Amino acid sequence: MKQLIVNADDFGLHTQINQGIIRGYQEGFITSTSLMCSAPAFEEAADLALAHPGLGVGIHLTLVGGVPPAAAPAKVRSLLDEQGLFLPDYVAFAARFYRGGVSMSELETELCAQIERGLATGIKITHLDSHQHTHVLPIISSLVVKLCCKYKIGKIRNPHESYCFDGGFAAGAGRKLGRAGLSFCASMAMRKAKAAGLHYPEHFFGMLAGGNLNETLVGNIIRSLPDGTSEIMTHPGLESQLLARQFTWNYHWEDELQAFLSVENKRLLERNAVSLINFGGLK
Repeated sequence: MKQLIVNADDFGLHTQINQGIIRGYQEGFITSTSLMCSAPAFEEAADLALAHPGLGVGIHLTLVGGVPPAAAPAKVRSLLDEQGLFLPDYVAFAARFYRGGVSMSELETELCAQIERGLATGIKITHLDSHQHTHVLPIISSLVVKLCCKYKIGKIRNPHESYCFDGGFAAGAGRKLGRAGLSFCASMAMRKAKAAGLHYPEHFFGMLAGGNLNETLVGNIIRSLPDGTSEIMTHPGLESQLLARQFTWNYHWEDELQAFLSVENKRLLERNAVSLINFGGLK
């Protein structure tokens, strides 16, 4: 049996991302999303989630990306830049973290604040994952597992994409190396998650081609789905040019959305007997 979770990241980051995710849920086969609980469009995203209870909603733990913290800045100074925002990306965060510049108590304060803000919305939270996959970094992964248990959130993302899978995406050496490192960290983190009784999909897709999925690449993933439960990570949105002026990640938000609106890809799901679920349906 093949089960598939299609999870849209960055819910709450921007209204055009919020609206794209909801369209992908309503008209396509996006089944799940991850809520950024300190991002600028968080309140709109929470309202949309409550209005669409069939959409699975997790918490997208955020420690990077230039957004403000959920906790009071004075309580989490070691996580922030001079403007009081998170560092731009996981490379900058990891460099500070492994130099000893991040306080573990402040890290826990911030992650608890994000989880509690998400739970306070009244949304039934299905899982935890993270922006740029920081939840699988060594040491941080132990804290995240601890918080899953504390807040009784029993499911977590497993961002381990097969080292040899490309799905037709022509990636450079840097992307392949980055994917290999994150997949290795994910393997280590999931050992801790399993030992704590947490559940996660067996297979993951969308890492190597992150931000670059399109109708053809998603079709290739669907054809490649193994038995068991898989997750496809995606970053859909509307108005790609507008988003590109604010976020310099070279993402193709509208192409990613179209991949999950595609009639042909919907037919592929049927032909390959793929059942759609969200993390709430994960056994």
